[in-house]
Amino acid sequence: MDVTAEDRFEDVVDEFAGLPGVTPPGASRGFGRTALRVDGKIFAMLVRGRFVVKLPRVRVDQLVESGAGVRFDANKGTPMKEWLSLDPASALPWVPLAHEALAYVRAG
Repeated sequence: MDVTAEDRFEDVVDEFAGLPGVTPPGASRGFGRTALRVDGKIFAMLVRGRFVVKLPRVRVDQLVESGAGVRFDANKGTPMKEWLSLDPASALPWVPLAHEALAYVRAG
C-alpha cells in the first residue's frame, strides 16, 4: 500500500497533538488551514500535496542544494527563503523536520 502525503502529514499532526501552544490544522480558515501552528505561527503545513516547513535559511539552503527539497513558493512567483517544500515521496523523515521547524519558530 502506498503512503500518501496526507497519511504522512497525519503522522506529523499526531506527533504534535497536545503539545503546549500547538494548534492543529483546521483551527483556522484561508491560508494555513492545513497548518500546524505554535503560538499562532505556522511551522509545518501540507500545501498542494507537499510537506512544507519553516526552517533557518541556511538549513533550507543545505537541503535544497542536496536535492532533498525545493524552496516553497506560495504561488506568488518568488520562492521563500525560510520555507522548504518536500515531495510526498521524499525519503526525508517528516516528523524530525517538523520538530526542527517547531524549535525554529518557537525561538522566533
